[in-house]
Amino acid sequence: MVNVANTDDSSSTRRLLLYFGLMSLLVNVVNPGFLLDIPTSYMLKNILHASASRISLFRLLTGIPFYLGFAFGMVRDLWNPIGLRDRGYFRIFVPLMICVLAWMALSRTSYLGLLIGMLLTTAAFSFIFAAFQGLTALIGQEALMTGRLSALNNIFLFLPVGAAYFASGFMSERLSPRQIFLMVLALTTTLIMFGFWKPRSVFSHAYDNPHAKGTNFLGDVRRLLKHRAIYPVVLINLLWNFSPGSFTPMQFYLTNQLHAPDAIYADFLGLYNLVFLPPTLLYGFLCTKFPPRKLLLWSVIIGVPQFIPMALIHTGQQALVAAVLIGLMGGLANAACIDIAMRACPPGLQGTLMMMIAATFALSMRGGDVLGSWIYGLSPKYGFQYCVIAITVTYALILPVIPFIPKQLTATADGEPNPEEEALVLAEIGDAGGPA
Repeated sequence: MVNVANTDDSSSTRRLLLYFGLMSLLVNVVNPGFLLDIPTSYMLKNILHASASRISLFRLLTGIPFYLGFAFGMVRDLWNPIGLRDRGYFRIFVPLMICVLAWMALSRTSYLGLLIGMLLTTAAFSFIFAAFQGLTALIGQEALMTGRLSALNNIFLFLPVGAAYFASGFMSERLSPRQIFLMVLALTTTLIMFGFWKPRSVFSHAYDNPHAKGTNFLGDVRRLLKHRAIYPVVLINLLWNFSPGSFTPMQFYLTNQLHAPDAIYADFLGLYNLVFLPPTLLYGFLCTKFPPRKLLLWSVIIGVPQFIPMALIHTGQQALVAAVLIGLMGGLANAACIDIAMRACPPGLQGTLMMMIAATFALSMRGGDVLGSWIYGLSPKYGFQYCVIAITVTYALILPVIPFIPKQLTATADGEPNPEEEALVLAEIGDAGGPA
């Protein structure tokens, strides 16, 4: 006899995965930090003849809205636009992002114009991303599937990001700046659907759950600062994404020192992002069998030496082989870091913490790029090898931080009830006095 309850749960899980899989795919594919990163860097390098340090500074400045992710996340947790919660952000900020991209497409290419346009584009996108991240973490907590949603999120991050990097090489060589911005504009219009699509499996009582309950601005800030889990989780994500040398220095190392074509750098980034997919899929299975603390520890140990092969390459083709090794060794840790971040979100502050994590990604990536460019410039011959050493040491620093994650947070595998953590959620909301 068929168990109706189990059938309904399985059907609801599939609908959840479909919704968040499609949302993750479309949101990540238009992320200006990925899709426009390489094309704008080559506009600066090849059209405006900017130096490596000026390009890395451009990348650092245009990431400012991402560094302020805390603010965008807090707005998401406190503001209910047009009474639609997360869907309201898609209705308001997708059209704004489209307008900025249209302006960039119709404007003359200049350093200042690219800088202002990218800042406005990333600001509009950050509101969209805050709604996406906050809703994903909230449903992950409520449905006891943070590990599976982390794996899903990473799959539909690496897939479009890998494709975007491959496309970036083609775009940089074949398309004009106007054509590039118009293409991104067309892709952005697909996000409008999430302002209107309201599946019951996602939104039925989603904002009534204790995990969704907040207070007011000052109360939420106090709760966030007192939430012990966020500190090691933010630091771990910061260190994991801090890889000095993997962007601008690698771009110049491949094209200037190894004399590889411009497209090799984009192909490298695209390939290693796509190779993240098999270990990420594996994490989606393992997270239902093992608690995330154990998965995080072993995945970081595997990932620490992942960039070492880059110190041994001599050609662009060898760089592509190294990209495969890097992706296979780093994929599990990517999913584990987001899994523990979702679990660590305080009640009603999912957008805030997840955007803090997104900020660590952007700040680590851009800050690491600036530091890596400085390290790269220390030696004309061995600068990039020094960068590889810096990346490896940074990853190793994660290991002593893991024991500081509260044990009850990572005590159960995906799908297993966690009564101790649920009691702490109820106690936190009770102590805060519930919503204002």
